[in-house]
Amino acid sequence: MPKVSIIVPNYNHSKYLNQRIESILFQSYSDFEIIILDDASTDDSREVIEEYRNNDKVSTIIYNTENSGSTFKQWEKGISIAKGDYIWIAESDDWCEPTLLQELVSGIEKDQECLLSYCQSYCITNTNIVNWQSSHRLLSEIVDGKQFIREYMSVNNAVYNASMVLWKREIFQSLSSEFLEYKFCGDWLFWIEIAKRGKVHISGKLLNYFRKHDRDVSGIAEKTGLNFIEIMKLVNTLYHDGVINDAEYNKVYKLHFRAFLREKQILDFNTSAQITGLFKQPVSPKTSYYKNLIKAIWRQYFRK
Repeated sequence: MPKVSIIVPNYNHSKYLNQRIESILFQSYSDFEIIILDDASTDDSREVIEEYRNNDKVSTIIYNTENSGSTFKQWEKGISIAKGDYIWIAESDDWCEPTLLQELVSGIEKDQECLLSYCQSYCITNTNIVNWQSSHRLLSEIVDGKQFIREYMSVNNAVYNASMVLWKREIFQSLSSEFLEYKFCGDWLFWIEIAKRGKVHISGKLLNYFRKHDRDVSGIAEKTGLNFIEIMKLVNTLYHDGVINDAEYNKVYKLHFRAFLREKQILDFNTSAQITGLFKQPVSPKTSYYKNLIKAIWRQYFRK
């Protein structure tokens, strides 16, 4: 059995697929299988995928006849047929350094209680422009899961790209399927649910390339306002579950409320009204919509 199952969920990323798959095949760590899932692409993805049909590392290729509507449903399908001890979801429009898998495997195996291992990532636009990059203060660190959630996941999603993560497959059966209800924030909730159950390895090495473009999931969500809807749903859930406290809730509320006010004018009226309604009903009694609104207006118009 392979040690790692690599799931490549694809939808209309034919122009990126060769680079994605080749970056997997050239990994210095070689004990893996590749599962390629195509979600009824309408471009020439099938032709590219078929180039790898007879590769020894490719164990499974599945073409959906209808689009699932959610990349997280594709995750679930890939996980259900995976054979490895570890799962790496390698998004079809990303790529990586040859040492990524070696780094993540060695990191997660440093501690038996470690369930998730991730590295740092470049955010790339137009295939060659470094838009920004993540960082960590240490080259390698094992963090308690609850501490990790509070320090790295309560305000923003530090594990913002699935391609930068390796995790233990055995933990999947104990996780809630709630992440399938999301289109944008499902991964954020997914990593939190894993971290609740053990420790997290963080590598400070930049080994992943996260490609940003108009057709990626996050880009679409940001244009439609779905990001704000799902972020507030997720943050409310985390508060109700006791994962974050009043101060942490207010911090993330304030951050995303101000972002919404900046983006509000580009959203359609009904979506804007729906998001405003969510912000008007914070679940923490220590958070006030109107106080945050007044502070945001003051910052925008009066602070110099």
